[in-house]
Amino acid sequence: MRARMALKLANIQCELREVRLSNKPEHMLKVSPKGTVPILILEDKVIDESIDIINWVLDNSNLFKDNINSKQIELTENIITTFDNKFKHHLDRYKYSIRYENVDEEFHRTECLKILKDIENKICDGDWFFGDKLNKLDISILPFIRQYRIANPKWFDSQQGIFRVQKLLKHFLDSKLFKDVMYKYEEWKTGDEPVYFPINK
Repeated sequence: MRARMALKLANIQCELREVRLSNKPEHMLKVSPKGTVPILILEDKVIDESIDIINWVLDNSNLFKDNINSKQIELTENIITTFDNKFKHHLDRYKYSIRYENVDEEFHRTECLKILKDIENKICDGDWFFGDKLNKLDISILPFIRQYRIANPKWFDSQQGIFRVQKLLKHFLDSKLFKDVMYKYEEWKTGDEPVYFPINK
């Protein structure tokens, strides 16, 4: 989702192939043997990590230029690192505990909550993390927070001490950007006509 958001916001169009991970196409595994999504195939390289796709988009567009100051840039990178590593580690073991042996869901849920409480007071007034302008940090961490809420929406919504996080997530879920990137595409099959993303609406 976050790679698609970056491409859409920068209006960088690419051919999109929707795949089911339970039925991975041979070509997908050939270009990226680890078999995960998303994958961005460029003329000179293949990028198969969503945060790396976001960084490629930022390097090749004017997206988010001059939206934040140097202090916020440093905070952005620190928080993204925390979410891509520590938060996701605990999120996977909380939401998908059946995939792991001897995991304590409650422990991993609590560890995620600690991280959300840690960023709570760093969120500025306005619609997005740093105020009124959408930034790299928003598109990088909100998909993870969304997954965390999905595991138990009622519990998440009842939590105290993360009001700004909850408000930020609600604004994201209500946004046109979220609805556009969540559009359901048909599964790609060999011989299909090309489908392009983003679709300009």
